[in-house]
Amino acid sequence: MANLQAQVLVVAPISRLAEEVRRVIAEQFRGQEERFTVVEADLREAEALVARGGAEGYEVVVSRGGTAELLERLLDIPVVHIQVSLTDILRAVRTVETTGAVRHVGVSGFPNMIYGCTELSDLLPIEVMPIEIHSAEEAEEKLRAGVSAGVDVIVGDAVSVRIAHSCGMCATAIDSGLQAIHQALGAASLIAFARGQDELKTNLLRGVVDKSQDGIVAVNAAGEITLFNPEAERIFQRARYEVMGRRLTALCADIARPQHTHEERIVHLHQKQYIVKRTPVTVRGAAYGSIYRVQSISEVQRIERAIRKKLADRALVAKWHMEDIEGVSASCQTMKHKAEKYARTDSTVLITGESGTGKEMLAQGIHNRSRRKARPFLAVNCAALPENLLESELFGYVEGAFTGARKGGRQGLFELAHGGTIFLDEIGEMPELLQTRLLRVLQEREVMPIGGESIVPIDVRVIAATNQNLARMVEAGTFRSDLYYRLNILRIHMPALAERRADIPLLVRSLMRRLAHLNGEITGISDEAVELLCIRPWPGNIRQLQNMMERLMLLADGTEITAADVRRAEEDDREELSGTQPHTEEEGDVLQRILAEEHYNLSRAAKRLGVHRTTLWRRMKNMK
Repeated sequence: MANLQAQVLVVAPISRLAEEVRRVIAEQFRGQEERFTVVEADLREAEALVARGGAEGYEVVVSRGGTAELLERLLDIPVVHIQVSLTDILRAVRTVETTGAVRHVGVSGFPNMIYGCTELSDLLPIEVMPIEIHSAEEAEEKLRAGVSAGVDVIVGDAVSVRIAHSCGMCATAIDSGLQAIHQALGAASLIAFARGQDELKTNLLRGVVDKSQDGIVAVNAAGEITLFNPEAERIFQRARYEVMGRRLTALCADIARPQHTHEERIVHLHQKQYIVKRTPVTVRGAAYGSIYRVQSISEVQRIERAIRKKLADRALVAKWHMEDIEGVSASCQTMKHKAEKYARTDSTVLITGESGTGKEMLAQGIHNRSRRKARPFLAVNCAALPENLLESELFGYVEGAFTGARKGGRQGLFELAHGGTIFLDEIGEMPELLQTRLLRVLQEREVMPIGGESIVPIDVRVIAATNQNLARMVEAGTFRSDLYYRLNILRIHMPALAERRADIPLLVRSLMRRLAHLNGEITGISDEAVELLCIRPWPGNIRQLQNMMERLMLLADGTEITAADVRRAEEDDREELSGTQPHTEEEGDVLQRILAEEHYNLSRAAKRLGVHRTTLWRRMKNMK
């Protein structure tokens, strides 16, 4: 068996050539001997060598004369010829010339070996006659004809010498010079290295193509299939061996019909839809063929969702579940019952209720009960952003859409929420221009980024929320009626905390558990303290109750929150704003003082006042 590291196979037709080859390898290719395998074989033996697989695993073969020509016909790897020069022929002729009575020398061999030998007649006092053979079978007849024509001695290749000796003729073999052997082995080494590199690249490319999740089909200039990867076999439901060499039109006429470069086409195969993209292949400007990439539309959509999810990896997960909404009151149970029902559909939901009642928590609960629960959940407060910023946040923009636009543009929340849910809080505060754009999104299920020209299809469920009376806003002309009816499909009212006082004890204890990290010493709350909390008005609803509980956890000195702790905490609320808008100059003064103390940080000021940041912002607008 050949050495596994050997790349070059040398087939020497005669033993003297094999010896000379080994000599050159030892002298000129030191340290690389394992790359070469040398065997002695003439025409018949070389043919038998190939038949039993003796040439498999090599990158290149080196041989001479007719043996080299035979190997070229039998093998699909390069064959390097050890060239026979006139000097080599002259050396053989001079050897027989010294015998004395030689006047006519026949130079016998395959054309690649004896070409130009007649020129020796001009250099020597003898006549050189070429005897050109093309196979071992015709050699004897041509050699006898040469002898009949007056040839005294034969010089030639291994086949000619062997046959001449068998016929009793005088014959001498032509030996190749060391330089010719060295040149042939050097050329073979370079070819073997190049083929090894090409094989590595080919294997890498084949691995990529075979593992591709897309069907890859390549055709030549005649439209015949030259490559058909495993995914293409699955898509077309045809084995590779069935289609190789056949015209693509016979496999799928829709794919093969004329198509612009890089144009995408949708085709139907076995009741499924696929996107086909053609890429022409050119070699030095000449058309060589085309490569077709066939992608499953469902797989493209899956990858698109994965990319959008990756790009949108900024806490776009709904953390609240329906079970997190606690309450035993009838109003709370009714609200949760509706939400459970609505979670089963994809229709738009409108949640109404005062600020601080937990509308976003309910929206997240609906999302987590729906079929979209594994997809993104995005929330945006329509009242918290200026109109131009809200527009770019919702719909995105392309590069250069406006001054300051980020390089590469930006995806909007509707795109990022593809396959999931988007929550539009304070929808009543949305400017009229954006109301029009939102209406189109709800109607057409597509968006166009600011400054863009292409439409992006989306699959998004919309849940909107408001603390305003949208029907009255429609009557007043401040909210589009068509948008209102698009939003008001499924409706849920979030009861104010004053409407569900029976839930306050449960909510208090739940909040204490969540805030236990603030004060590990507190283990309970007295009944009197709970009663005081139950009778409080809570204009800020659950958000205000949460603020109060955080304050109590920090102020209480013992292991239990007492009624005295509640009264002491309430003293800090004497300056708290209540209701939906300031009614007195005193409240305006309090607002201005707290804003100044907090250096006009709306978040901190709203927290001190026990109201939502949006509510505070609205108070400031009403004061102007």
